[in-house]
Amino acid sequence: MKTNEELQKDVQNAIKWEPLLNAAEIGVTVKDGIVTLTGNVDTYAKKMEAEMATKNVAGVKAVVEKIEVSFSNSGKPTDSEIATKVVNALKSNYSIPSDTVKVKVENGWVTLEGVLHWDYQRQAAKNAVHYLDGVKGIVNNIEIKSNSHDAIEQKDIEDALERNWSINSEDIKVRVAGTKVILSGAVGSWYEKEEAGRIAWNTPGVWTVENELEVEYDLALMD
Repeated sequence: MKTNEELQKDVQNAIKWEPLLNAAEIGVTVKDGIVTLTGNVDTYAKKMEAEMATKNVAGVKAVVEKIEVSFSNSGKPTDSEIATKVVNALKSNYSIPSDTVKVKVENGWVTLEGVLHWDYQRQAAKNAVHYLDGVKGIVNNIEIKSNSHDAIEQKDIEDALERNWSINSEDIKVRVAGTKVILSGAVGSWYEKEEAGRIAWNTPGVWTVENELEVEYDLALMD
């Protein structure tokens, strides 16, 4: 069991452990397993790295991410320059079919739109933009429309979850509604929740995954 103070310290140490991050730039507060991150960083990659490091800490039930990305005006890329970098990054990524993703950039915020067949392609599109200079945030509006017409088998997803060494699937419930998969129940960590969602997205024929899994971890009632 961890107190809020102990969880806060674990998150701070996890952020400090990441070479990309300067822990002094990021504030961490904790309440009942919910971690709030604040501060200012100079790249979107640092913002995402801090969030990822936090999610991987045992005891974190949810993350409220309020980190802002800010740049000095000198040498800051224009929206047009950022858009060119994004388009080139998408073209050079073999996971993303050519000319399937549309890009809009406004005040450093990148919006991705289009239709892809797999969620891993959508994630690849987002990841291709993470480290680009000048990006302040990403809105990923890419839709998934699988080209598989096979019926989604609930048992196949349950078996895939059970095969994964990092997931305790005993308390995970899987429901299929047409092209949608709903995950409910409880897992012991945020990592397990995201991994279960990734496995569900890998199912042929899936267009939507509703990941309603709750992260349950014993937290001390007193700090």
